[in-house]
Order: sequence, then C-alpha cells, then structure tokens
Amino acid sequence: MQFSKIILILVVASLLVLAYVFDVQSYLNLETLRANYADLVAWKDANLIVAITAAMVVYILVTALSIPGAAVMTLAVGAIFGFWHGIIIASFASTIGATLAFLAARFLLRDWVQGKFSKRFAQIDERFTKDGAFYLLSLRLVPLFPFFMINLLMGLTRIRTFTYFWVSQLGMLAGTAVYVNAGTQLASIESLGDVFSLQLVLSFTLLGIFPLIAKLMVSLLQRRKRLKNWQKPKVFDRNLIVIGGGSAGLVSAYIAATVKAKVTLVEQHKMGGDCLNTGCVPSKTLINIARKHAALNKANGTSEPIQLSSAMAKVEQVIKDIEPHDSVERYTNLGVEVLQGRATITSPWQVEITTSAGTQTLTTRAIIVATGARPFVPPIPGLSDIPYRTSDSVWELEQLPPRLLVLGGGPIGCELALAFANLGSKVTVLEAEQRLLSKEDEDAAALVTASMEQQGVHVVTGKKAVRFAQEGSESLVYVEGEEQPLRTDSVLVAVGRAANLSGFGLAELGVATERTLPVNAVMQTEIPSIYAAGDVAGPYQFTHVASHQAWYASVNALFAPLKSFAADYRVIPRATFTDPEVAAVGLNELEAKAQHIDYEVTRYDMSDLDRAIADDVAYGFVKVLTKPGKDEILGVTIVGARASEQISEFVLAMKYKLGLNKVLGTIHIYPTMSEANKYVAGEWKRAHKPERVLAWLEKFHAWRRG
Repeated sequence: MQFSKIILILVVASLLVLAYVFDVQSYLNLETLRANYADLVAWKDANLIVAITAAMVVYILVTALSIPGAAVMTLAVGAIFGFWHGIIIASFASTIGATLAFLAARFLLRDWVQGKFSKRFAQIDERFTKDGAFYLLSLRLVPLFPFFMINLLMGLTRIRTFTYFWVSQLGMLAGTAVYVNAGTQLASIESLGDVFSLQLVLSFTLLGIFPLIAKLMVSLLQRRKRLKNWQKPKVFDRNLIVIGGGSAGLVSAYIAATVKAKVTLVEQHKMGGDCLNTGCVPSKTLINIARKHAALNKANGTSEPIQLSSAMAKVEQVIKDIEPHDSVERYTNLGVEVLQGRATITSPWQVEITTSAGTQTLTTRAIIVATGARPFVPPIPGLSDIPYRTSDSVWELEQLPPRLLVLGGGPIGCELALAFANLGSKVTVLEAEQRLLSKEDEDAAALVTASMEQQGVHVVTGKKAVRFAQEGSESLVYVEGEEQPLRTDSVLVAVGRAANLSGFGLAELGVATERTLPVNAVMQTEIPSIYAAGDVAGPYQFTHVASHQAWYASVNALFAPLKSFAADYRVIPRATFTDPEVAAVGLNELEAKAQHIDYEVTRYDMSDLDRAIADDVAYGFVKVLTKPGKDEILGVTIVGARASEQISEFVLAMKYKLGLNKVLGTIHIYPTMSEANKYVAGEWKRAHKPERVLAWLEKFHAWRRG
C-alpha cells in the first residue's frame, strides 16, 4: 500500500477515535441543542466570524467522516444563524464535506474495487462518464438514500470532482432548506421525524426520479427528432430486412425465419461473405495444404515448392463443398427471401433493392446492416503503382511467387506468411510495431516469431514501408532507415480491415460513422429502427463474434420495445492459426496491466506433455491468469499445436464461472493435448497448497505409524 494512503487512513482513524473519546455523538442531538441554544446564539452574536468558521469546520468534519448527526447540525445552523446565513453555511459545508469523503473513497478504494470487479465497473464507468450528473442528482434528491453512502459509492466511479461538487450542491439544496427552515422554529420540533412528513418524503422522492424521467424523455425526443423527416408506414412488407449475406447476416436471417418473421436477406456479391469466400475457409485450407507440403518435404529431405494452381484448386473445392451451408437454396428452404442485388436504405423503414429482375422498394419494421469489412490498404506512396495483393485477392494467384513480402505482422499477415513459406516462397514480414502479434503477450509472440523464422520466414519489426516502386517484374519496397530497398516478386498487404460503411444509404440518412458503425448495447444505431452486427459494427472482427452479435441484433430488432437484450462480450475467445497456434480468452497480461488489474500467473510448459512429445509438437505453453489467492480465471493464453481446440474448456469455464479447482477435478483422456489444461490447474493447486494443514497431516500419519 502507498505511504500516502497509510497516512490518510491514520488521519481518518485518529479523527474517528477522537470523536469517540470526546463523545461527539452526544452533542449532535435535539436535547443538547435545545439546552445550549441560548448560549450558542449569544456566543454567535459576540463572535460572528469565529462562529461561522467553527460551524463550517465542525459541519465539514462531521460530513467528511460520515458521523451521524448532519441533520441536527443543519437544524443547529438554522436555529443559530437564521435561514439565509444558515442555508449558505449548511449548503457549502455539507457539499465540501461530502466531496472530501468522495475524494477519500476514490483515493483509498477505487483501485482495489476496480481490480476486483474490473469488468462490471467498466460498464458503470462508461455510464457515469456520460450520465453521472443525472444519476447523482437523482440520488441527492431522494432523502431516503443515505448521503454518506452516496459519497463513498460515487468515489468509486469516474465522475469528475467538479461535477460531483456542483451537482451535490444543487441536489442537496432543497433538503437543506427544509432542515434549516425547521431549525429557525426549533421550539416546535419534538423529533427529527417532525421535519420530514411522509408527504414531503414522497415529494422529494418523485423529485429525485425526475432527472431519470427527464433523461428518458430527452432520449425519446431525440429519437423522434431523428425520425421526423420520414413518414412511418402504417403497414410493413417485412418484419426485417438484412443487408449482407456474411456470417452476421446469415445468422440474423436464420433467427428471424425461425421465429416465423417475414425476412428478406440481400447480398450483393457471394453468399457466405468474406469468411467462406476469401477469409476463414480458404485461409485455413491453404494453411492445411502448406503444413502437409512442408511435412512431406521434411520427410523426403527436399525443399520443392508446390504447384500453386493445384493448391488453389483444392481451396476452391473446399469452398464449393461448404458453400451449400450458406446457399440461397438453403436459406430459401428455411423461410428466408434471398435477393441477390444491391440494397439502399432510403428511410428508416424502407429499402430499395436492385436485382437483375429490376428495382423494388420494400417497407420493413427494422433493418440490420451486416455489410462486413474489407482489407485496409494504407496510403503509402507508390503502393497503388505495384500489383499488390490483399487477403481478398491473394486467391487469384496462379503462380507461387519466389519472393513474397507481407506488409503487416498481425494474425492475418502471420498466418499467410507462414503458409506461403511452407509452400515454397521466400517470405519477408515487415511490421511497423516492435514485434509480431502486438495484441498478444510478449512470450506468446516471441514463440511464434522464433517458429516462423525457423521455418524460413524473414521477420523485420519496428520499421515502416515508406515508398513502393515497380522496376520491371520486381516490386521495390523502401523501408525507413534503410538505404537499399527490399526487392520482391509480390506484395501482400495485411495491415487490418476497414468496415464497409458506404454505398447503401447510411450517409444519405445522416447516420454518423467512425471506423465502424456505432451501435448501443442492443446493437442499435442512432436511428432506432436500424441495427448493425458483425465487422461493420465491431469492436471484434471475428466470425464467431459476428454470429454472436447477430443473435442480439435480430432478436432486439424483432421484439423491441417489448423485450431487448444487451450484447454480452464477457467471454470472447480468439485464435491465430500459425504454427504454433495462439489461442486466448479473457485477459492476457498486456490487458491486465493496462487496466491495472491484479493477477497471478500459472504456467505449464507443453514440453512436458506426453501427447505433445509423442506427436513431435512438444513446444508452447498454457498460461492462466487468476485473481490473487483465488482460482477464479481472468484469462488464458495457449500457445501450441491445436491450441484453438484446447482453449474451449477454458471458454466454458469462464462462461459459467468454474475455477481451476473444477478443471483439476475433471477427468481428461490420456494421452491428449487437453491434459495440459488439467496440469496447469494442478500447478496452481500446488502453488496454493495449505502448508499448515499438510504439516498437521504429516504429524497425523506419523502418529498412525506408531
């Protein structure tokens, strides 16, 4: 604990002890106030400035230390100083004291609470950053809610101190005025209950709810204003129109059809979207082909490059084999109207659809935008002058490039770089960050980098491409800090993806877009009838997250305002299909440190796993982050063969809050890679074994031996 925190705790504790020793509580009651009323008024008349200062200091200390008696203090300043002086003293003193208590709670407790309940507090912080004044004003206006609790709880949020001060001043003013006014009539008060009647309490409670009602009304008015330029149809052709036939769009349409809604799905290009046609399916197929080819070369002691046309033919065949799962025929049979053409949103309830058969306009209660994303091409001079490839167009290659430069060392860049290296290309990866896979932990990225280099990939990190040029059949890549350019036969750009935000009417409707299409917790855009899901909405560009979001978008679009569900991002797994694979769920060390979350690390090395040794893949590790001293899982990173399969047990455990003790107590088949999950749980258990109990057991067994 910081020295300054210890000092503050000692100061507060000392003041509370003094308050107890001098029995301050006995002075803060009506009887004492009445008994000393005349003397206090006389002293005030003779020493006005000193009396005001003393009243302020005592009031601030009572409030700041949360000592019961603030109500009597308010009556006292009203009785002694009169209404106007009394309300100024009580109002400012109570607010200053409350703010001091607020700051103390923030200084002493916020980091600890943030670390213990990080995910829950992330949502609370987001709300209080935006609407903290509304919530605070509501609580201050409700006298039934203890004010000292407000001080402590608000200190745990990110509400600004100045905002806390002025809102508290405003919110407590009405109640303070009631007590100060009552203090001016001290003789008629028998108890504190006389000050607040039931009717007055109810009135203040209703007043407290008013900011929330006002916020709701403002939200409704903003929505009405957003929709005022369009006439809402009285009858709708469809319950739902989905734009985009990728993962998010397909799942959205499927759910709508399942619950018997009338739904139309519009896809401009190929059904299945990027995942089927240019992403997950072809890339994993090529990775598999490349691994087998490299294994064959290793077994034969050769280094023959593959015939790329045959590899691409296999990729195309796999796409065709999976294609029926996402086909027009399948979804038509499920009850979805599938139209292949261009969709343009012309109003919050209308979509113009142009197909080969012509153009039609359909009305709909709700729209889901699931237009996905595309490879981002950075504006580097000369790049447009060379025949570069992206993850969309690399599948059009007919000849294996002898030399390939991959621009970008993220998951896509690393996967395709390693695949082409195993196919026989001389591959260079150029990454502007200081290392590959910058979002993964350093030890995971280092293991992947070492493996890639061992498999022939040349890795250059911490340097940017500043210019491209074409010289005959060669592409020249000029790198910062290097005099000579890198020469390559082909360039693959893999520096990320950009959401598809234009071309279907959002700009014309005035919908604001950022890097993605902003949505709220229920996947709704700023226009209430338009929802979004998948890569176009972010924040995660994974196929499984697109499907996950699609459930929320479709259900909310179909059943709002009767029922809605907030999207749940608590347990999101991910994987990079390099060799070794990297799979993760929850927090890694980078994220935990960035969020100031305390954690323990337990690690198990795959080199000790029997199945890994038998399969000649005895490299990698399982790393689990847990709460200090507890088996609660905060996050897991697995690096190794089939890590993407192995992570599933931890995804399930985190989803249903099962700790490492439960994983340890689960039978795992021998010999399998998944045994590593049990062994890492065993490592945690060994590190937390009850030493005292074991010492007594040792004595017990010695006693039993006689």
